[in-house]
Amino acid sequence: MSKRCGSSLPVLSVVFAIGYIYFTTTLIFIDRWFGLWSSPGLMNAIVFTTLAIMCVSNYAIAISTDPGRVPASFLPDVEDVDSPIHEIKRKSGDLRYCQKCSQYKPPRAHHCRVCKRCILRMDHHCIWINNCVGHANYKVFFVFVLYASIACIYSLVLLLGCIMNDSLKNEQQSEGSSRAVYVIYAVLVIPLTIALVVLFGWHVYLIFGNKTTIEYYEGVRAMWLAEKGGEVYMHPYDLGPLENLTAVLGPNMMSWVCPTSKHIGSGLRFRTRYDKLTTGTGRRTSE
Repeated sequence: MSKRCGSSLPVLSVVFAIGYIYFTTTLIFIDRWFGLWSSPGLMNAIVFTTLAIMCVSNYAIAISTDPGRVPASFLPDVEDVDSPIHEIKRKSGDLRYCQKCSQYKPPRAHHCRVCKRCILRMDHHCIWINNCVGHANYKVFFVFVLYASIACIYSLVLLLGCIMNDSLKNEQQSEGSSRAVYVIYAVLVIPLTIALVVLFGWHVYLIFGNKTTIEYYEGVRAMWLAEKGGEVYMHPYDLGPLENLTAVLGPNMMSWVCPTSKHIGSGLRFRTRYDKLTTGTGRRTSE
């Protein structure tokens, strides 16, 4: 990718946060509540370490994976009967063409001003991975957010248990230092957990509608324009909740929480709600 560096300040902040949460949870919360080398302590440490490994691995893949590059040879085929719709410019009705990249845009592709190129099925540019979230790394980004949300919630549960355990023991020794650790951790991690859970919920909503963040906001405007003209707008890539889910996460449920994306295809063509139509003429949608 052009001008992309994996060691940006936001990325280093995420790496620091992961390390801080992991070591504080295992070496302080689990140790003070259960004893790190006790059976419950080891069990919790193993589970939390597994979550941490999944977070780190998915995060690294999301950073390093190219989100999807438009081939220089790409040209839309308006006579292709296997493509029921073609995205066009709303004002002129022409096929979508990127003036900055000097090439046509495939369906669902958009130009990223940060990456300075068009991204296949672009969702958004994320500063926290210093990369675009697009066709090739959307699933792994989603899985990372899932594991990060679970890990933060798990850590806060262990923090709460540790605080309750300390109060039951009525420990006066080192009470001040422990309280400071608990307060600082809660102030930092509770807002992070809320943000991650909201982000996860947002993308669950998008997945069930087979939309990207860009398409959601475009759809709001398209819906308003359709209602204004007495029509009903339907998102062309909405295949139904189950098919939308498998289109993004894959047909095998066992792989939904794994960083695998063998099912995604080239990113130059996507199934639409019009694919079952057998008409020979292509339908067009303004994007």
